[in-house]
Amino acid sequence: MESSRKVDKKLSILALTWPIFIELMLQLLVNNIDQLMLSRVSDNAVAAVGNVNQIMNVLVITFSVITMATTILVSQYLGAKDYSKVSETYTVSIFTNLIFGLVAGIVLFVFGGNIFKLIKLPLDLLQDANAYMNIVGGGLFLQALFLTYSAIFRSNGLMKQTMYISVLVNILNIIGNAILINGYLGLPKMGVQGVAISSVLSRFIGVIIIGYMFAKEIDEKISFKYMIPFPKDTFKKLMSIGLPSGGESISYNASQIVILTIVNMLGTTVVTGRTYIGIIVMISYLYANAISQANQIIVGHLIGAREENEAFAAVIDTLKKSMLVTLIVSGSIFIFSDYILGIFTKNPEILKLGKQILFIDIFLELGRTVNMVTIRGMQASGDIKFPVIVGIISMWSVSALFAYIFAITLKMGLHGVWLAMTLDEILRGMIFYVRWKRGSWRSKAIV
Repeated sequence: MESSRKVDKKLSILALTWPIFIELMLQLLVNNIDQLMLSRVSDNAVAAVGNVNQIMNVLVITFSVITMATTILVSQYLGAKDYSKVSETYTVSIFTNLIFGLVAGIVLFVFGGNIFKLIKLPLDLLQDANAYMNIVGGGLFLQALFLTYSAIFRSNGLMKQTMYISVLVNILNIIGNAILINGYLGLPKMGVQGVAISSVLSRFIGVIIIGYMFAKEIDEKISFKYMIPFPKDTFKKLMSIGLPSGGESISYNASQIVILTIVNMLGTTVVTGRTYIGIIVMISYLYANAISQANQIIVGHLIGAREENEAFAAVIDTLKKSMLVTLIVSGSIFIFSDYILGIFTKNPEILKLGKQILFIDIFLELGRTVNMVTIRGMQASGDIKFPVIVGIISMWSVSALFAYIFAITLKMGLHGVWLAMTLDEILRGMIFYVRWKRGSWRSKAIV
């Protein structure tokens, strides 16, 4: 049966982008509101949570192996008007990421202490980091489920539903943080443990609601019957798309763990400053992230319909818009950095460091924007392996290696780290832009 939830390829990219943008912004708040509210309690608590979140990001990226593949595969199926495998794809995606999430939580619980030693976490951050990781790590499967449902909704053009749920999750998390940090309603003041509990509970409620919305809004259903016998072909397609596509993100976040280790060698003040800066720079590429995801859906539908020229033009147009917005936002953040950083800390050393780093970050964000738009365009068109290979080589030989050389050997500190990451983003951006212009991605459709 033809789904009533297919995306109109003529739908404007703005109509797809703004709900994704708001959802990403709210997810950013959910991920970082813990650190913002803890900044009123202790800078060390913020630094501890920042380290844990960096580790969590690597594991969350493993979920994107499936969610990204789901978005691309379903978009191409809808563009090609082939609806027979949709329910099966949904079912395999949900069950696979559920297992990934459970395994990831067990790994964090068992090996958390070893991970902290590996990244050279300062000893004065260890207690808070352990408390946060054990609780939030145990709820990682909830994040895996939510991200998978969100990918399904997006593939069907239903952006607003996940946006509304993200609003609710964010509000619940803030309320929970306020209660558990301050000890309202007769509860004890729980600090880091409190914000961890609040995050898990709010995500649990989010999963319940999005599961209900799926049953109500999506024509195709999830059923265990699609798993017996196990649908090997669908699983292979998801992994053949997801592993290379997710490989680039996994490599990036793994290299960021190495860079975090280098930053941890620079002292607690720099670690704390880097945590605050990391939260702020996410705002710089939020729009580029949203519009590149929206464009990926459009390109997937166009490729499925064999309209490659339209797909080419869509990526170029999106790139121009996103670079302009990124330049304005990152430039504004630099100009008003004292006020923005002042939300988190009054430490003059961190404020001075932050302003200098945020100037370098303007150039980093422009390169990152080119990467996000072109890579997602290539992924949607079926050109999966090339960005992974280039990404892995550049991230490790430029970003990670030169972060150590600049920061430690040449004693440039956090400035050297940011300079190395900037060189990596700009180099990859140039390579991917040239590849898109040359059209090497054409005729690589998956379905």
